[in-house]
Amino acid sequence: MPLKTHRDEQPSLNLTPMIDIVFLLIIFFMVGTKFTEIEKQLTLELPQVTEAGALTPAPEKRVVNVFKDGRITLDGKDVDLEQLAAELTTARQEYAELGVIVRGDAESALQNVTATLDACRRAGIIDFAIAVREVQLR
Repeated sequence: MPLKTHRDEQPSLNLTPMIDIVFLLIIFFMVGTKFTEIEKQLTLELPQVTEAGALTPAPEKRVVNVFKDGRITLDGKDVDLEQLAAELTTARQEYAELGVIVRGDAESALQNVTATLDACRRAGIIDFAIAVREVQLR
């Protein structure tokens, strides 16, 4: 049986088509951003409407945290009960099906969580939930 004395040439990977596609994508996005910049610079009078509703579906549910010291945050921003109701009312006017998740500290007084739920109800929120953590029973 004869032994091989020369090595076979290793296959090479042709990257030319991939590089072409990447350059085309870069050019496409560069041209696309130029069009949006030009459109923003046009000075024209836009048509007016009496009532502008949202064209997009409702966003993710808003998160309300109730801490054990009674502090309340809405999406990470400190608020009191009146501000919470006002912000949720404003958000609900834009998105009628807005939802809220209330996360209460386990050591918080039940009154704090109840007052927060009442503020959500006053804002007209009907889709709200209380976040809990599941524990394994032994």
